[in-house]
Amino acid sequence: FAGVLSNPRLMTVQSLIVVMNQNVTMSCCSASASPPVRYTLFKHNQQVCSLNSSDSSPALFTLTISSASDVGPYKCKAEYNSSTDGKYSNSLTFTLIEPISKPVLSSPTSHTLQGQKVTLSCFSENGSLPITYLFFKGKQSISPQKTMHTREAAVTFLFVNSSADSGTYKCKANNSFPNSTKYSNSFNFTLAEERSHSQPLIISLGLLLLLLIIGLALAIPFLIIPSYKASE
Repeated sequence: FAGVLSNPRLMTVQSLIVVMNQNVTMSCCSASASPPVRYTLFKHNQQVCSLNSSDSSPALFTLTISSASDVGPYKCKAEYNSSTDGKYSNSLTFTLIEPISKPVLSSPTSHTLQGQKVTLSCFSENGSLPITYLFFKGKQSISPQKTMHTREAAVTFLFVNSSADSGTYKCKANNSFPNSTKYSNSFNFTLAEERSHSQPLIISLGLLLLLLIIGLALAIPFLIIPSYKASE
């Protein structure tokens, strides 16, 4: 005598987070079923495959996630061969993740004045969201982690108060893809204040030299004429 079918339970043997071309296995089982039971897997309400279970063990379906359309949703149907009515399981949807590309660190300007507020942006063009960014100066982080849930750059602001604040900046990015951390290019600011100290000195020396030339030009007649008269 066939028992009353309960709604089957669809589970994944692995994590629901998958990478491209990964094999996944789903199990489907109705706890109250009396074998034999026919289990059918559906994706987007389209039949994928069917298995007949002759004992109480779950039906196992193995698939390859080869594109974004393979993530689901999946459902399983349990039914007796002699029955036209079946029971459906819960729904399962996988999350497809991809590694991030090398982030790019940039700023609207690479030249700054002392005490000026500057902007640093870090952006990975490819990779599954969310992406977490962290900014560094040397090996020291300079801001809290910034997790971006949309495809846009993480931004941080800083003040360049001295030459020590002008170099070398980097950022790193990572997402849920295993071992996905990547580091950006290096970025340095040029502190314009360093060059401005020498400008007043050059101007002063130029004026002093000009005054010296003028002074000599004015003094030469007074030096030549007395010596000329003395020789007569």
